[in-house]
Amino acid sequence: MSIPILMYHQIDLPAPRGTRFRGLTVHPAAFRRQMIWMHRLGYTGLSMHDLMPYLTGEKQGKVFGITFDDGFRNVFKHALPVLKETGFTATNYFVANQFDGGNVWDADNNVPFSPLMSLDEIRQWARAGQEVGSHTLDHVHLPKIDRQEAVRQISDSRAKLSQAVDVDVTAFCYPFGEFHSDHCEIARLAGYTNATTTARGLAGAHDDLFELPRVGIWRTTHLLRFFQKTLTKHEDRRRV
Repeated sequence: MSIPILMYHQIDLPAPRGTRFRGLTVHPAAFRRQMIWMHRLGYTGLSMHDLMPYLTGEKQGKVFGITFDDGFRNVFKHALPVLKETGFTATNYFVANQFDGGNVWDADNNVPFSPLMSLDEIRQWARAGQEVGSHTLDHVHLPKIDRQEAVRQISDSRAKLSQAVDVDVTAFCYPFGEFHSDHCEIARLAGYTNATTTARGLAGAHDDLFELPRVGIWRTTHLLRFFQKTLTKHEDRRRV
């Protein structure tokens, strides 16, 4: 069974033309259209926690995963109402030291500042049945730091989020899609049950639960291409 795990970042009006990483922002109307059509086709969108039994082969069904990287406030504003409308669940990977902060890791790349959810909004996200996942403490390049700091970034972010939101945080995502096999083991030992990457492809029983591929959805992903990416098996396996 092959399962698409969708990867989103921001759900908002796109930045002006020429803005770096403009493609990572999906228009709210496009996101709603994608979710409504998947619902009409009989698919159920699930968080990583809810998707786990399907990834391990314990359950079968028309399901797909929904993930958001970084915890942007516009996801709370534009995506959460759609998830409630469709009855879907999703995982949002939060940067634990940036409650009510912003995408400071993008500052050196001339990417416009975009606010992240406050702790109250994260708690509302969780109370709405959505999953809180971790994206480290500071959205770091894991391969560029030593092992001790990697352990702190991966383990302490889980502890901080779990305590702040009063939930058991079990989903992890490697910032920038960068990781080594050692980081997979650190995440496993920290208490996570799964970790997603930016490798392109559909997930299946053959995949390591700590190296799960995803399907990137971009501003330019029109509806036909969305179906091609999510409902077919030809997605290229490589990191992006």
